[in-house]
Amino acid sequence: MTAGEDATMTKVMTRPTPVRIPARGAELKGDLSVPAGASGVVLFAHGSGSSRLSPRNRHVAEALNQRGLATLLTDLLTASEEEVDDATAELRFDIPFLAGRLDAVSSWLRERPETRRLPLAYFGASTGAAAALLAAAARPSEIFAVVSRGGRPDLAVEVLARVKAPTLLIVGGADREILAMNEVAASLMTAERRIEVVPGATHLFEERGALEAVARLAGDWFLSHLPGVVSLRPGRA
Repeated sequence: MTAGEDATMTKVMTRPTPVRIPARGAELKGDLSVPAGASGVVLFAHGSGSSRLSPRNRHVAEALNQRGLATLLTDLLTASEEEVDDATAELRFDIPFLAGRLDAVSSWLRERPETRRLPLAYFGASTGAAAALLAAAARPSEIFAVVSRGGRPDLAVEVLARVKAPTLLIVGGADREILAMNEVAASLMTAERRIEVVPGATHLFEERGALEAVARLAGDWFLSHLPGVVSLRPGRA
């Protein structure tokens, strides 16, 4: 690693700023982090009952911040909607609804002075990955990359061929059912796509070193596909 790359990895971290985001009649909570000289912004799409407080996604977001990427972790459901979803699990599988919220948050990022000029990418987990792909298909010239962690791209099967953003599908090697779903989804995509299997990892990537591998793979993918990034800045697993 060169001295310049080492400096990139040791950026002074800024604390996440709590934000409120208007989204089609609702107000969503979020945490926005914008490192100095950020080269892009990654919007996280949670799924399957998770939220912006997910320790796994926060870990990945912090790793991306260290590599010079801004991040926005946001709840796609309001508090009252989360109560309904906790009881019925219906909203976490309403992919068009979640994609609509994600699209509204994307518009909000385009209006914020600190993020409006930054190229935008999505990081989706579980059902949030399907929402990210659906939202990316609706913004073919605005979303520069998508990363899915243990995602369900099969739930967005009707739009996979229309996704233009280069897409990385990260799956745990022990998560065989999800791996099979991702392989089928990848075969339906026409944009650049790749499947990365983290050996021995299960769906939540709780095994030692698994989440660090996810963060490294995601960071490499974003930095190699965002416009204006001169060279890939390697991460550390």
